[in-house]
Amino acid sequence: MLRPRIIPCLLVHKGGLVKTVGFKNPKYVGDPINAVKIFNEKETDELIVLDIDATVNNSEPDYKLIAYLAAECRMPLCYGGGVRTSEQIIKIISLGVEKVAISATAFNHPQIVTEAAEYVGNQSVIVVIDVKKSLLGGKYEVRTHNGQKKTGKDPVEFARQMEKFGVGEIVINSIDNDGLMKGYDLTLVQQIRDAVNVPVTALGGAGSLHDIDEVISKCGVSGASAGSLFVFKGKYKAVLINYPTRAEKDHLIGR
Repeated sequence: MLRPRIIPCLLVHKGGLVKTVGFKNPKYVGDPINAVKIFNEKETDELIVLDIDATVNNSEPDYKLIAYLAAECRMPLCYGGGVRTSEQIIKIISLGVEKVAISATAFNHPQIVTEAAEYVGNQSVIVVIDVKKSLLGGKYEVRTHNGQKKTGKDPVEFARQMEKFGVGEIVINSIDNDGLMKGYDLTLVQQIRDAVNVPVTALGGAGSLHDIDEVISKCGVSGASAGSLFVFKGKYKAVLINYPTRAEKDHLIGR
């Protein structure tokens, strides 16, 4: 079995690094390139960078930023934001990015998963499933466009559909838990993990290394991703780029 990855997730908004709560109120926390340099020094397993403006603004991916990030990264890089075509995915991969994440496009045009996988390999095509729980009944629903658009789609059904189209990995992201630092939605993560055979990465809610240990040990995910945990420190949430040491990771993952 492959060693589970611990993955910082960086959000880019108006060119800066931000952190949100419930996909709202982005707080500026620094420069994304500087953050990448620090994560390099800390020997991070992998990095996810998501441009949260591009899809909402109907704009192209920021290829200049992507090229800078890829040139700086010494760990595998996954980039998402504004990707609508397989040609864009191919271009991003050509810039040195290992994985490209799509969300709204996967829902609206799922065949792009198959098309892109034929060119770059399915291991490089990632689908991020943003999920929100309804206030009445607690039913899970897939959302797109930073959680603004309801789809009426059940995340388990959607995950299975993406697997059939050939996705290489699924990132399951809880909108409700985003930025709260109170732990992952283990029920949601487990449902997706049980539904598909492709690697699953959990995102949304981690506030401690215990939360990461819990989602890996209880849900059997291939990756545990977090934002606030790796950019904030202490109860006052001072901005500090951090990442577990090798010894801490070995203890968490049992290696």
